[in-house]
Amino acid sequence: MTNSIFKTSLSFLLLIFFGFGFAKNHDASLSKKNAIRVLLVGGGNSHDFDRWYKQEDVATLQKNGFAAVEYTSDSSMILSKLPNIDVLYLSNNQPISDPATRKAIFAFVDSGKGLVLAHPALWYNWNDWPEYNQKLVGGGSKGHNKYGPFDVTITNTKHPVMKGVPVTFGLKDELYYYIAAPEATPIEVLATAKAADSEKVFPSVFIVKYPKGRIVGIALGHDAESHTIEPYKTILRNSVKWAAGK
Repeated sequence: MTNSIFKTSLSFLLLIFFGFGFAKNHDASLSKKNAIRVLLVGGGNSHDFDRWYKQEDVATLQKNGFAAVEYTSDSSMILSKLPNIDVLYLSNNQPISDPATRKAIFAFVDSGKGLVLAHPALWYNWNDWPEYNQKLVGGGSKGHNKYGPFDVTITNTKHPVMKGVPVTFGLKDELYYYIAAPEATPIEVLATAKAADSEKVFPSVFIVKYPKGRIVGIALGHDAESHTIEPYKTILRNSVKWAAGK
């Protein structure tokens, strides 16, 4: 009798154990399958790309299986990766000089895929590639205020990129003087910032109204004071999700 009860109990416990393991593996498989596929490109100067983009932003995006992110600072890798991703996340200010890669980036966005442009990628980085700023960035930045504290104000609380973001939040960063170019693709501003010593207001987060793909620009992001705060993390995840059409 005792042996029978023991065997029954053991079988029940094993069933629970293996059932839990199967469910966990099944959930992990589903999570991986549903994860947004992102290629994050870094590299260049004036920023710690490995610390804040490769480490911090990758961790932010991969949390809870939200995205599957591959990071590279080698722009020659972009071309081969584009067919297998949902969102291209450019944080680099080093050159993308290969003509085929430049053409492929435009084809990627033209196909309806997503593009997220980070703080360093919103500069006028390449004089020999004006189409990048005119069509994909909607303008650009040629300067910034000195590093320091300022407030960001959400101007479109209903847009999905702003979901869950406080209407106003403060941080320390470089306030980029991003200016939408009149001849460029139009933008829609989602959040703005004003330096403490100026009355000028500049876009902090915006979407570029590209005819086919979805593009988000995030002017925030110099170092830890932006990458580690919850409003930035929420904006980043929302941007990738929206750019992916999810």
